Amino acid sequence: KKLILIDGNALVHRAFHALPPLKAPNGMVSNAIFGFASILIKTIKDLKPDYMAAAFDLAGPTFRHEEYKEYKAHREKAPDELYAQEPIIKKLLRAFGVPIYEKKGFEADDLIGALSKKGAKEKEIQVIILSGDLDTLQLVEDKKVMVYTLRKGMSDTVLYDDKMVKARYGGLNPAQMA
Repeated sequence: KKLILIDGNALVHRAFHALPPLKAPNGMVSNAIFGFASILIKTIKDLKPDYMAAAFDLAGPTFRHEEYKEYKAHREKAPDELYAQEPIIKKLLRAFGVPIYEKKGFEADDLIGALSKKGAKEKEIQVIILSGDLDTLQLVEDKKVMVYTLRKGMSDTVLYDDKMVKARYGGLNPAQMA
């Protein structure tokens, strides 16, 4: 059985930056919503998951900020038009019956890592992480945990297993990607 873990923040950012600033009839910028919905439907169609869950960051500091005050200190804040689309994307996920995981003090990546490790321990579960961010490649475990990601735009996808990671990164194992 396939469990798809959706890296919500990574896909929202990817869709927002990959697509032109589309607008809904009410004038709201909706490119992230459109892109997110497109990749969600493509994933369901292509991978035919049995289970899905999504993870998102919550506003506020994480344990990393407490450990290192300069963590992401120089990262530019995303535009308000991006953040305004998140509630609609979460509503879309709920309409598809996809549970959403968020935890104060943790990033979506942390939750995905924990859920993928838990899922990988289940005998009959294959975990596939849907992300626009290659940081998740460090979680790949042969065919048990794989990463489904975007190469270009919002429709060119690739499914990474151990062999694909090694081929792309000159023989590095996924565990060496951290």
